[in-house]
Amino acid sequence: MRTDPRAQALLEGPIIKSLLSLSVPIIIANVLQSAYQLIDAFWVGRLGDAAVAAVSVSFPVIFLTIALGSGLGIAGSILVAQYYGADDQDMVNHVAAQTIVSIVVTSLVLGAAGFALTSELLRMMGVTPEVFEGAKGFMNVAFLGLAFSFTFIMFQSLMRGVGEVRLPIYIVGGTVALNAVLDPLFIFGWGPIPASGVMGAAMATFATQGIACFIGLWIMFGGRFGMQIGWSDFKPDFAFIKKAFFLGLPASIEMSARAFGIIIMTFLIAGFGTRAIASYGVGTTILQVVLIPALGLSMGISTLVGQNIGAGKKERAAEIGRLGALISFGALTLAGVIVFAFAPAFIAFFVPGEPEVIATGSIFLRTMALAWGFLGAQFALTGVLRASGNMLIAMMLTLVSQWVIQFPLAYVLSMHTSLGMNGIWWAFPVTHVTIALITAGIFLKGDWKNKQLTGGPEDRLASKVSEEILTEEAYTRRQG
Repeated sequence: MRTDPRAQALLEGPIIKSLLSLSVPIIIANVLQSAYQLIDAFWVGRLGDAAVAAVSVSFPVIFLTIALGSGLGIAGSILVAQYYGADDQDMVNHVAAQTIVSIVVTSLVLGAAGFALTSELLRMMGVTPEVFEGAKGFMNVAFLGLAFSFTFIMFQSLMRGVGEVRLPIYIVGGTVALNAVLDPLFIFGWGPIPASGVMGAAMATFATQGIACFIGLWIMFGGRFGMQIGWSDFKPDFAFIKKAFFLGLPASIEMSARAFGIIIMTFLIAGFGTRAIASYGVGTTILQVVLIPALGLSMGISTLVGQNIGAGKKERAAEIGRLGALISFGALTLAGVIVFAFAPAFIAFFVPGEPEVIATGSIFLRTMALAWGFLGAQFALTGVLRASGNMLIAMMLTLVSQWVIQFPLAYVLSMHTSLGMNGIWWAFPVTHVTIALITAGIFLKGDWKNKQLTGGPEDRLASKVSEEILTEEAYTRRQG
């Protein structure tokens, strides 16, 4: 029987209060996390449009490598939330430890591959000579620190799974403050520290993410915040790894398809020159900032829905999804109106003294801003689908979004109509509205409630996961 009153409130208390208690700290942590990109963009923008373009072309490739390994982390966080809702602490600890093992190994492999292939990837993307060296340096450092980034992202996901959403705020806040000091130091140099240009921004992130990673691991070993792992928990449990792999595979494909779609869009935009790439980079940076509340709410929804499904409360989970989608739609519609009204000022903040980029970026922002509410609603409902284990549906929605609607439409409008480059921008709002309506239809149909990940007689992650796999230490804790 669960005795934690905070956890019990998430399963029985007012939905909006429970949702806000989870989502607001996540949003704050995400705001702080996004400050990495904002600080980088601010200082790199002082180096000129070629430097901004270098970061812009690097991001999709780095995001792709993170996406490839993200499925295991997402699967782990979903299982943690559902086991936590079912009041099975030993399985929470077990899943957390096995997720760490899987994520670290995956990130090391992907980081090494990315580092080795950086130059070839940039050549394939058709990056211009003035952008190439900066992008190469930025990407090389980012790939070296991929294990740090993976592990800390995983730590945040696992903490969300057990409802501990405040602690990451303090960690991210401290590392962002340090990043704000290191960014100009490494980019422009000072005293014995040489100026590293664009690569300096990645160096600052490498240092601060490394610190955050080790703090996160220390907390999970300490056992004070919803889970306690020990060294014995790291013995590979291949039954879990197999289940987590197949549960997370659609999520990896989904995020990889999204990341690869961004790369393909970058190919298309690159044909219009450095100004177009810089405009796209700044515009998408602003979009990422605006999406922070929607992403935070989606994560809160996913955690709350997962815990309620684990506790057998599927109708309450559905109501959480409905309320979350309405809140997200309203918040992002309001944000879109504000950005539409002040688009040039937002672009100029990142690229002062670049009137052509400001003009082009403003058109991009205004074209897509008024459809942001639909994007927010779609994020909220997709959070419900993921939390219920319906990863395949979420994957298919992304594939349709990227490859059936957005990229083909962007190509046709930009290459075969008088819109030119503006045709790329128009593909965004059309995609957002269409995919949001499709997602809402799937949610309202209700088939997602039939998915079962935990609680059956054949459970324990897979039929082979038993008391022996849970380790002698965990078994002793259960008997005690």
